[in-house]
Amino acid sequence: MSETYDVLGVGFGPANLALAIALEETAPDLTMRFLDARANPLWQAGMLLDRSDIQNHPSRDLVTLRNPRSRYSFLNYLHESARLVEHLNVPAAFPLRKEYAKYISWVTQQFGHVAGLGEQVTSVSLVGTGPDRRYRVASQLGEEYHGRTLILGTGRTPYIPEPFAGELSPRIFHASDYLFALDRLTGQGEPRRVAVIGGSQSAVEISLDLAGRFSETEVVTYLRSPSFRLKDTSPFSEEVFFPDFTQYFYNSSAEARKYLNEYLYLTNYSSTDADVLHELYRLIYEQRLDGRQRVHVLGNRAVDAVASDEDSVTLTVREVHQGQSVAETFDFVVVATGFKNLGRGPAREPYPSLLHDLADRFVYDDQGSVFVQEDYSLAFTDPDEPPLYLNGLCESSHGMGDAGSFSLLSVRATTLAESLRKRSAEWRTETAHAPAH
Repeated sequence: MSETYDVLGVGFGPANLALAIALEETAPDLTMRFLDARANPLWQAGMLLDRSDIQNHPSRDLVTLRNPRSRYSFLNYLHESARLVEHLNVPAAFPLRKEYAKYISWVTQQFGHVAGLGEQVTSVSLVGTGPDRRYRVASQLGEEYHGRTLILGTGRTPYIPEPFAGELSPRIFHASDYLFALDRLTGQGEPRRVAVIGGSQSAVEISLDLAGRFSETEVVTYLRSPSFRLKDTSPFSEEVFFPDFTQYFYNSSAEARKYLNEYLYLTNYSSTDADVLHELYRLIYEQRLDGRQRVHVLGNRAVDAVASDEDSVTLTVREVHQGQSVAETFDFVVVATGFKNLGRGPAREPYPSLLHDLADRFVYDDQGSVFVQEDYSLAFTDPDEPPLYLNGLCESSHGMGDAGSFSLLSVRATTLAESLRKRSAEWRTETAHAPAH
């Protein structure tokens, strides 16, 4: 039988990387292994656009809120890369996304001894009995890995709304795949018309990138809302990214959580930072001034139907308040509609799809989602099942601080590491007292 790790992780993006650091620094006696489908797990590789930034303070990195003295901080990365002084002179509040991606890669390279890169996980199951109960994870390479605990840190599933669901193709793709999709279309000449769907930060950034990348292309962005909205960056609202608020949110009722999410929605979703919003508006204004408007933002629009072939995509677009519909043809369409959260509904999923084979073992909440405990572990119908944690997938239970950002990454790693140490001690006690076979 293959080695059984104390901690077996699926996914080695920032969430599980922060956990690996926390375990190395606070629980070096625990054995760990992390698997990732990507041979080079570059952070947000499909969205490393020129001039785009990370949208939160650089010290909200993999470690600093947990351990400001850690050698894996963003500040130390700049120091060891001989770029600290130069970086501090850049007239910008937030680092470039490209630079933060380099920081994540720099740390990842130092954890190659616990990472299995290029190993896509195909199934997760439970095997064994009693103290020997464990997770078995199989990869597409035919390898099997066993863990006494399992940490799922795969990132959230892209949300593809109707009527685009089932229609993804080389010419219809999610924003997270943007740069890769453009590379696949290389050699087909400059596109004539491109559509961007959604009112997110990504939609604005992609619209700007397309306008700068292609000199003649018409870029049309469709929003269901009347227009783009400014992100709520008030320091009072930003306190949702404090650890205390995570605990407050978790201990609130389902009705209270619903209210809090609705009130705080614009701190993270369907809204845009002022810098890119102003840049897009200035660009459109100047194009109108020149009599050559190529970039258009059309609000109050819904896409009712999609038809595509090898060369183009035709969208049936409806004005949501007055009802008129038109058919518009594009070279390709970028769906910038965000990611799914846990729960029931069109933009949600009851559990991460990789856990399908274990679905009947979970406890579910009143909203139809897997019940996530305060330490990010899932509740099982059999309380003796080995621990399974969700890392970075628990916004519905733990609030905005658990969204797909760095805001509380290192704090969450602290919670996970403490729980893992406690569970490991319990397992070792049980094993020591188990009768010999």
